[in-house]
Amino acid sequence: MTLDGEALEQLRKRARAGGADKYHAANAAKGKLFARERVALLVDEGSFVEDGLYANAMADGLPADGVVTGTATIDGRQVCLMANDSTVKAGSWGARTVEKIIRIIERAYSTAVPMVYLVDSAGARITDQVDLFPGRRGAGKIFWNQVRASGSIPQVCALFGPSAAGGAYIPAFCDVVAMVDGNASMYLGSDRMVEMVTGEKTTLEAMGGAKVHCAESGVGHFLCKTEADALDVVKRYLSYLPANWQQQPPAAEAVAAPEKADLAALVPASERQAFDMRRYVKGLLDEGSFFEIQALWAKELTIGFGRLNGEVVGVVGNNSMFKGGVLFVDSADKATRFVQLCDAFNVPLLFLSDVPGFMVGSAVEKQGIIRHGAKMITAISEATVPKICVVVRKAYGAGLYAMAGPGFEPDATIALPTAKIAVMGAEAAVNAVYANKIAAIADETERAAFVAAKREEYERDIDVVRLASELVVDAIVEPHELRAELVRRFAAARTKDRHFSRRRHGVTPV
Repeated sequence: MTLDGEALEQLRKRARAGGADKYHAANAAKGKLFARERVALLVDEGSFVEDGLYANAMADGLPADGVVTGTATIDGRQVCLMANDSTVKAGSWGARTVEKIIRIIERAYSTAVPMVYLVDSAGARITDQVDLFPGRRGAGKIFWNQVRASGSIPQVCALFGPSAAGGAYIPAFCDVVAMVDGNASMYLGSDRMVEMVTGEKTTLEAMGGAKVHCAESGVGHFLCKTEADALDVVKRYLSYLPANWQQQPPAAEAVAAPEKADLAALVPASERQAFDMRRYVKGLLDEGSFFEIQALWAKELTIGFGRLNGEVVGVVGNNSMFKGGVLFVDSADKATRFVQLCDAFNVPLLFLSDVPGFMVGSAVEKQGIIRHGAKMITAISEATVPKICVVVRKAYGAGLYAMAGPGFEPDATIALPTAKIAVMGAEAAVNAVYANKIAAIADETERAAFVAAKREEYERDIDVVRLASELVVDAIVEPHELRAELVRRFAAARTKDRHFSRRRHGVTPV
């Protein structure tokens, strides 16, 4: 078939228009943008170069086979992207859809640039399953390519609608996922399928909605009010990362810490009094630079990117405002993944410790707290980027290990004057050692005096000056000196040798 200019333009117009008007209207009523509008909002104007526009052009009602793929720039930096078109058979996958997605991930990997996924898909077209599902270039190849690309190039997903069945694994294999509240969902089986298989009556929102995944399962990382917010998350996330594992994170103009930040005043003298580590982080980093990740999940641990004197750092901090800052199964997993992300993309790690240790008890033991804690400690051990441990207030038990304590080859262990490092806190230690003797003292005043004396003795044993004198910590720093100290130490560690072990890979205690 020979096309003249007018016929070709009509073909292009049909392909770019997406599905029928009624599907565009239905999406607009839900506050959803057209896939091509999402692309236009995300990328630099005029930079998008599309591939596969004419996929399935011979079929009726399948413009571009329901997915937009191509290359573009975001803030002047090259990326590859895909965007499901939910006006075309609800964004479902056909054979050409799958091939387009595979090709664009392969291009991102081969050209060593970030891969962006704008997801809004009902999953595979069951009618096309033989063509798209089982073969060497079937849907499984998408996930194989994502796994191969993981840690080699940044992969970020914005989820605007459903991500169903096998398609739910596209977000799962990304570094981070931004979900639009009210519209985005992830699930392996629909509510109808769940009822048929298990008898449970549920809804897509209750089972796999944005709030569920961002606050309960941890599969989602950012809960966004609008699609524009989700696209802003994609842009901001990429602004902290290099294009690939062989490059350094992009530096920015240095910005001072907030003028009103008084780090000393933020930390209460009493261990029993909680404080918000997020405020501490914001007071320490360049003003406005903290980009918190998974803010709604496992809140006893705060993680995110920020900048110190313009240079990117990854922050891991215990937050005593939530569960006393104790490490649980979810917070261990949260730290593990973030540390691995930073290590993959050459982002130095700053640990801010105020940790009582890992949670104990039958409930967490049955959940595998030992296994999950070991996973976190494995990630800390394997991370070869510059890493600095700051003991802000306390580091007790295996919590010290999980926060990159001295045994895990941090480039420095810094203690604030309020710092305590011990197997456990004074109160717990005195009770553990002298429980029987304390119980045997009948007089209340005498008993209190005995406990106070033993606590004072214990506190002297773990005195921060003693820890410094025995080289457990490398420096004792006043809060107002900490930022400058960190800037100098991270600069000195920038060229460190990053070899770790002779092996292919370890056996992670998953």
